[in-house]
Amino acid sequence: MGQGFVALVGAGPGELGLLTLKAKECIEKADVVVYDRLVSSEILDLIPSGAKKIDAGKDAGNHKITQENINQILLTEAQKGNFVVRLKGGDPFLFGRGAEELELLAESNIPFEVVPGVTSALSVPAYAGIPVTHRDFSSSVHIITGHRKKDEKLKINYKALSQLEGTLVFLMGVANLKEIMDGLIEANMDSLTPVAVIENGTYPNQRTVVGTIENIYEKATRCNIKPPAVIVVGKVCNLSVKHDWFRKRPLFGKKIIVTRPKISGNTLCTKLRNLGAEVYEYPCIEIEEIFDNELLKNEIDHISDYSWLVFTSKNGVKIFFDFIKREAKDFRILSGIKIAAIGSQTAQALKDNGIISDFVPDIFDGEHLAKGIAERVGNGDKVLLLRAMKGTVEIPKILEGRGIFYKDIPLYDTLLKNENAKYFENLINHNEIDFVTFTSSSTVEGFVKSMPKADLSKITGICIGNKTAQTAKHYGIKHVISQQATIDSMIAKILEVCNE
Repeated sequence: MGQGFVALVGAGPGELGLLTLKAKECIEKADVVVYDRLVSSEILDLIPSGAKKIDAGKDAGNHKITQENINQILLTEAQKGNFVVRLKGGDPFLFGRGAEELELLAESNIPFEVVPGVTSALSVPAYAGIPVTHRDFSSSVHIITGHRKKDEKLKINYKALSQLEGTLVFLMGVANLKEIMDGLIEANMDSLTPVAVIENGTYPNQRTVVGTIENIYEKATRCNIKPPAVIVVGKVCNLSVKHDWFRKRPLFGKKIIVTRPKISGNTLCTKLRNLGAEVYEYPCIEIEEIFDNELLKNEIDHISDYSWLVFTSKNGVKIFFDFIKREAKDFRILSGIKIAAIGSQTAQALKDNGIISDFVPDIFDGEHLAKGIAERVGNGDKVLLLRAMKGTVEIPKILEGRGIFYKDIPLYDTLLKNENAKYFENLINHNEIDFVTFTSSSTVEGFVKSMPKADLSKITGICIGNKTAQTAKHYGIKHVISQQATIDSMIAKILEVCNE
């Protein structure tokens, strides 16, 4: 057994894009991850599927695991020879008790490293349009914890703070907001000093309340501001409205369910989040490769018999080339064979494997793919169709109708999933969802069948093509169709609908 190692990693304020490259590297190679409550689900999705995950989240007055037990877990898991990641919100050395968690490791001669994180003290105000320093208003910034031990008063030197002319940032202090503001007033700080309270900073549901020391508590209470929230005190808060770039993004406030299977990647989710949408990932179908695929193995062994290979998804491309690699085949077995892709994403997946598609239809669907192939094959040409087990009947129907020899080889199956279906069903029934994206008929089928009690009249489906739209229509889902069968075209359609 090798020696273990612990990486104390800052996860930043929540948004995936603010995670450092070093932090991502540590998470992706972890054997064990011990994570806190404020680490976002998008970051937790980076944890390898085989890694052990330990939830050490802490709410006020509700500690799932005591600090002493967390320290012991890190030691025990490292002593087993594991690469352990202790994943903490923000920066681990800023009010994160990070140093405490290293003490037992140091005493036990366990090697460790610290990976700093983007702190919410700076990033959250920035996402609310508040620069913590500004040459006209503030030349310093002071970060104070607003958290206190149970049954104790806050240990804050209000008199010293009141004499500073810099920006004050209080972390973990929303539960003690009144006490903090009262303390500043008692220390003779100007009660009209601007204050901002920012809830869920860097998340799509971020909210900002701006007031003054004398009225911010009432305003925050009226708006039901809850943790996590950052409190900013100083003249720079007046810049929030003018510089609030985050809330001005075109899809801010929109709630969108993305139904793509996880194997398809998170490109759509990332682009929607960058436009300000609150994205809910609901992969209601799962792509499962057909292993020990004797049909595929046989055709690979006779691949030179074919004139065309036809791919209908980037999933199929990945599985096909992974199979070739596992079988230790040389890619030169494809020499002289023309290759067709149903659309731009499939063509890009081929390009990523060093293959330039010989044919991609102008309209990305099975009908136009099959018709295009039929126009291009010659006498005696054979076509190998590589796709899902439950693929559309249009392609073989058209090929058969033209008298073209083909073989239809399944590479993967599409399985329905219903994980967290009740949660999403509840969101829909309470009008909490604006759009649901559908990238195939199977995603519509999986979505509908996983939540039979959902009121589908309350959503608008964004469909990637006519076939997908037909399935949505069959189930009574109000929908629009993207101009092209691409992710960017789907996003453009959402923006168009929002601007109507």
